[in-house]
Amino acid sequence: MKPELPAHVRYQAIIAKLEAGQNSGTPLPRLLLHSCCAPCSTSVIERLSPHFLITVYYYNPNIDEQDEYAKRAKEQQTLLERMTLPNAVNFVAGEYRSEIFHSAVAGHESDREGGTRCGICFALRLDETAKKAKELSIPWFCTTLSVSPLKDTRKINALGEAAAGKYGVSWLYSDFKKGDGFKRSVELSAIFSLYRQAWCGCSFSRRDSVDRT
Repeated sequence: MKPELPAHVRYQAIIAKLEAGQNSGTPLPRLLLHSCCAPCSTSVIERLSPHFLITVYYYNPNIDEQDEYAKRAKEQQTLLERMTLPNAVNFVAGEYRSEIFHSAVAGHESDREGGTRCGICFALRLDETAKKAKELSIPWFCTTLSVSPLKDTRKINALGEAAAGKYGVSWLYSDFKKGDGFKRSVELSAIFSLYRQAWCGCSFSRRDSVDRT
């Protein structure tokens, strides 16, 4: 059995195929991009915009506080209004439902950061994104999560692939930290003076971030 190609190699192959079609006059495909936050979305949107008509989907039930959820969603909208991109980017905000996250991770409150609890959280958000892509008739979806050097890219792509199969949409394999993607996200966050957080949004991540200081 041949070894599985790395996500960034699969991404490059998909983009090359799309570019070949676009050079032949094929319209840009639509893509639903799950965004965990505005800072992480910066370099991802910049990279994807030449190849897709993007709709950013802000859906993060892991965020405990409604004010924090609203603040991060607003920051995402403001970023999209300020970025200069090859194609317009639409925005959809998911409903604030933190109880969905807490129900899903019950029993994993003490897990280490990056462990099983985070995998459940990734699956929850990617499943909902695939479902929303199907609902909106958007053929492609992916997430900004892989831009972070702290996130398990193989797990993210495996979960995205599973959600794609479940809902009949196409998953865009990615490892957006490659090619200095994370570094670029930090640069763009500074350029746009974005609100940047030290924790993902859930109380458990915030607890762990305090413990590390």
